[in-house]
Amino acid sequence: MTTFEPALIAVGFFAGVCNALVGGGTLFTFPVLIAAGVPPVLANTTTTVALLPGTITSAFTWLPELPYVKHGLPLRIAIALGGGLLGAALLLWSGNSVFFFVVPWLLAAATILFTFSRIIVKSVRTAAKGKNAWGARALEFVTAVYGGYFGAAIGILLIAAMAIAGQQDMRSINAQRNFLVVFINGVAAVFFIVRGAVDWPVALVIMIGAILGGYAGARLARYLPDLWMRRIVTAAGAFFSVYYFVKAYV
Repeated sequence: MTTFEPALIAVGFFAGVCNALVGGGTLFTFPVLIAAGVPPVLANTTTTVALLPGTITSAFTWLPELPYVKHGLPLRIAIALGGGLLGAALLLWSGNSVFFFVVPWLLAAATILFTFSRIIVKSVRTAAKGKNAWGARALEFVTAVYGGYFGAAIGILLIAAMAIAGQQDMRSINAQRNFLVVFINGVAAVFFIVRGAVDWPVALVIMIGAILGGYAGARLARYLPDLWMRRIVTAAGAFFSVYYFVKAYV
């Protein structure tokens, strides 16, 4: 094992803990891979594949909540698959030269969404003033495209979409969010794998760490205040955003 591999396991572990507790694991794995010399597009595709097993595991734990909203799921799954595939295709089409200059903006947007997620969702729910199913589906499609292209903080956008639809039950909302993210990230991951756009040695090492971190995070959730983790993720996101703005534009 090289000296790089333990570091990747550690990063994957922390990302898994973050995703289990509050989300935002991509804000660690993606910039760390770039800092390690992995090209931006490959860092993004590899992160998507590496963190997918943890996403599937999280969704599985919420399955009992889904029967309450099953009547609308086929359309929403189709939207998630179509948007995720389009976003993934746009990522590979844009290439490193474009994506490198987009990265700081994506990191900054994801950090802002993550940091102010509760305020954003509350504001959206207040502004919606009732149910707007088509508006919710439109936002889910935009979120799916964004998720296939980058992916960080898509859960917040999905929650906002469900707020527009007038949903109030947070257990059901979390179940739907985790379920839809599997399809968005899953179709993107399959596309990246088919196109040969994954650094498998790196992905598998991060995957091991993320699986262990997801298990540890589920146990820590009983004792560790999520405010601590939110602050750590926000600080990391802000740091990496500034760092890559400087790298790209200064």
